[in-house]
Amino acid sequence: HEAVYRAIKEEHEDHGYPIRSLCRLGCVSHAAYYKWLHRETPESELENHWIADKIEKIHKDSPDKGYRRIRDELERYHGIKANDKRILRICRKLDIKSTIKYTNNGCTRRA
Repeated sequence: HEAVYRAIKEEHEDHGYPIRSLCRLGCVSHAAYYKWLHRETPESELENHWIADKIEKIHKDSPDKGYRRIRDELERYHGIKANDKRILRICRKLDIKSTIKYTNNGCTRRA
């Protein structure tokens, strides 16, 4: 629902559409939208943003690193202990991928 709430907020700010109508289009209640709007940002989300900044710097310095090697560097040099899945989720959100391409040497018989 996070994406729907953000879209509602953007449409309301950009074009001035009524919140109730946008909520009806997004199939969410207006009470849930306002609850999301006035919530405090969870600590884990703030931590994810902080980790995402570090990941972007690591990726900019060495784009050949995948999420596993990024996690290793975060733990080794930045003191950030995080699960592989969390790092992978953040990398996917930022569209960060390793640039290494491997060749397929799949022949099992001699030529």
